[in-house]
Amino acid sequence: MASNKTTSPFLERVRDAIRTRHYSIRTEQAYVDWIRRFILFHGKRHPQEMGETEVNKFLTHLAVQRNVAASTQNQALNALVFVYRNVLGQPLGDNINAVRARKPKKLPVVLSKQEIRNLLRDVDGSYWLPTCLLYGSGLRLMECLRLRVQDLEFAHRAILVRNGKGGKDRVVTLPDELMQPLQQHLAGVRVLHNKDLQDGFGRVWLPHALARKYPNAAREWSWQYTFPASRRSIDPRSGKARRHHLDESCLQKAVKSAVRKAGIHKPASCHTLRHSFATHLLERGMDIRTVQEQLGHKDIRTTQIYTHVLQRGGNAVVSPLGDVLGK
Repeated sequence: MASNKTTSPFLERVRDAIRTRHYSIRTEQAYVDWIRRFILFHGKRHPQEMGETEVNKFLTHLAVQRNVAASTQNQALNALVFVYRNVLGQPLGDNINAVRARKPKKLPVVLSKQEIRNLLRDVDGSYWLPTCLLYGSGLRLMECLRLRVQDLEFAHRAILVRNGKGGKDRVVTLPDELMQPLQQHLAGVRVLHNKDLQDGFGRVWLPHALARKYPNAAREWSWQYTFPASRRSIDPRSGKARRHHLDESCLQKAVKSAVRKAGIHKPASCHTLRHSFATHLLERGMDIRTVQEQLGHKDIRTTQIYTHVLQRGGNAVVSPLGDVLGK
């Protein structure tokens, strides 16, 4: 591929293939970026002129020279597998044997209940509710921010997580303590939505072909985001002005700020609240299968990592220091 002028049409084909399969815009951006890097790494050659050998070289470069994480290398591989299978019609074979990035075995960072209490006390008020849901329902960051009004089942004290990780739906608990705060919050969101409608806006992004099948659904209250952005923005795919959900970076910054204010000396983040939710449930004697369902883990072994956090001092070994100190 000789120049960016010849690159652009190919990347547009990639985007079209991704959108046809209803992948999220975040996945689209990541895949297109990895494919662009792959092309540039090989001197702007067209992917059609390359194959498994070049893929192996690129992935090895990421692991050895760039020292990327295993998840990052896997994402690059997924992008290339997608392109060769769905865009070029030349599926990669079984000879992908690049040097793989090591996946370190790390225990999750978990906050104590007192640290959670301090964090929620110090988080900015406008982010208190979504922060509470991250911990109180064990939601992933984007699962929380993508919640629609209709996903909150107050009568059943449940939250329906749609299209979670792996494209699966699941039902999680809605904490009793958040019932009234959420209803009050939604009353304010509805006022904002009505104002958008009066101003000629009020249409929200709808997944897949729902927008074509139900032309008026995008304006309906039930489809609006539970945590909308403070201002409207231009949808990068349609070019239309819409009110999207709260940007994830805003909530991430709010949680990080609360961690500092609370004097918590751990590398805590939004995902730490999910880890803490799982660990505290197990501490209370909750069945691990139930915790697995709440978290949406495909494999029970992923959930079992939290049982290691519960073990005192590693394998419940009691230190002999107390004998020496006479305690």
